[in-house]
Amino acid sequence: MDLFERSWTELLAAVAELPDDDFEQPSGCVGWLVRDLACHLVIDAQDVLITLVTPAGTEPTADAVTYWDVADEPPTGDDPLDALIPRLAAAYGEPRWLKFHLDDVGSAAGRAAALADRSARVSTQDKVLTVGDYLSAYVLEWTLHHLDLVAYLPAVGGPSPEALAAARTLLEGIAGAPFPASFSDTDALLVGTGRRAASGAEKDALGDLAAKVPLILG
Repeated sequence: MDLFERSWTELLAAVAELPDDDFEQPSGCVGWLVRDLACHLVIDAQDVLITLVTPAGTEPTADAVTYWDVADEPPTGDDPLDALIPRLAAAYGEPRWLKFHLDDVGSAAGRAAALADRSARVSTQDKVLTVGDYLSAYVLEWTLHHLDLVAYLPAVGGPSPEALAAARTLLEGIAGAPFPASFSDTDALLVGTGRRAASGAEKDALGDLAAKVPLILG
């Protein structure tokens, strides 16, 4: 099992084990409840399935780092898809139906990834990547959203150390510089993506990198 599959499997398991009440708790995605985050993961899984069956016949134009676009401002919730997510999540009603759909589509995405040729080229968002780079980029997605899931649920296990380390390395590639060694992998990801404000000491440690963060990824 590679890191894509492992990080995704761990995230799916964490959602599947949540009691119903936890779906009404806030998540680390500002403005989204845990149920909204779980609904977003359904969309993510669909994107993975679609991309893996969208072959490209040209040379790659992006890799795991350049796959990510960095926005100037955080999302406001006005984007049509962002605004749809809470309504769609609420439409499931009972959390068991959302769990069922995420497990169904999410498991299919995991199987498709396991079967995919890592050297094949696929197209998504007007970019061409190898499957290996595409799946590596999604390790960052899964790890950040696993942190979002547990942000207000301290009893729920977080991402594995291997996923955190790989996600940090990728985020440092996007930033173009390493985060200070004094930052844990989790702190680098939370501060680096604006999920948590840097403390005064952290800003000092960031040095020139402080002008680049947070990185608003899209």
